[in-house]
Amino acid sequence: MENKNIYNSMLINEKYMSEFATRDKDAIRLKEEDMSNDIRPNYYHDIDRIIYSLAYTRYMDKTQVFSNIDNDHITKRMIHVQFVSKIARTISRALGLNEDLTEAIALGHDIGHVPFGHLGERYLNEISLRFNEGYFMHNVESVRELMTLENDGNGKNLCIQTLDGMLCHNGEFLQSNYMPKKKTKEDFLKDYEECYKTKDYYKELIPMTMEGCVVRISDIIGYLGRDIEDAIRLGVLDKESIPDSIKAILGDSNKNIVNTIVEDIIKNSYGKNYIAMSPFVYNAVKDLKDFNYFNIYDKANSPEEKKHIKEMFNLVADTVLEQLNNNDTNANIYRTFLDNMNDDYLNNTTNERKVIDYIAGMTDYYFTREYENIKKLTK
Repeated sequence: MENKNIYNSMLINEKYMSEFATRDKDAIRLKEEDMSNDIRPNYYHDIDRIIYSLAYTRYMDKTQVFSNIDNDHITKRMIHVQFVSKIARTISRALGLNEDLTEAIALGHDIGHVPFGHLGERYLNEISLRFNEGYFMHNVESVRELMTLENDGNGKNLCIQTLDGMLCHNGEFLQSNYMPKKKTKEDFLKDYEECYKTKDYYKELIPMTMEGCVVRISDIIGYLGRDIEDAIRLGVLDKESIPDSIKAILGDSNKNIVNTIVEDIIKNSYGKNYIAMSPFVYNAVKDLKDFNYFNIYDKANSPEEKKHIKEMFNLVADTVLEQLNNNDTNANIYRTFLDNMNDDYLNNTTNERKVIDYIAGMTDYYFTREYENIKKLTK
């Protein structure tokens, strides 16, 4: 009875939530689980399961935009995730949404990112298609990591509202408004499976909750201004190159960009069943995103670096697959990955998929070290 009282106390904010917020009672877990003696609400519990996962720890050495930079002030994936979480929780609190669900989605949304960021993701997708394992996308791998791979192949049994928000988070696709789409557990699983089979299916994904919509737009807010500051710090661009038309609306610092967009979203979404920006701010965000792609993301790696990273991915993938096919139990994939997995994963997963999961989970440092070890063996 005491635990139940504490549980109810932790849900006290629900009485002040918007009618469009996701309630704790709405939570659906993939597998039935007795939570009756736990004082934590469902989405709060999801936060704990995510931050204590091994995959969460590996955020600390994964590329955001710039790789192999000898500068401790350049953003890593871990910092980006914290920015997204803070921005999303600010919007959710102002709109009376579920902050716990928002935080869970935000903290888990990029766990499936591979070494060397989006560039590495592109090359791992090419390898996945070559291996006949379907399309590879980091948002799908984020779900796979926490739904299947963590906990020795048993997964973390998160709520589908959390997993769906992660699946649908892709911040590459800007919209003027985001309206959630009701889903069942079966709908979520269908979306997840379809992403492997159908090219660009991920572009059709719509979050099932308002909180998922908040994280989706917060992902964009979290990187636009910060990536500019990183690029300026590295001498990739200067502040004066940002078009005056953008600066006049959003400002020219990360602080001003974040504040302007967040306040605009709150004002245009308050009391509504969707998340929206004003046309004025939306167009400025769209222009800034295009500016970043041309001036930062396309130039973050030289042609020589891109070629080398592609060669690294292909050599590591092909060599590790050969090690598996030859049952080379001295290979690192056994020692650091497969030896910890349960029989279901080991017996019901193709060697090709094991290689993809292994590489996707690597940090930049581990991946580079694996490549260097393989190069020594192949000399």
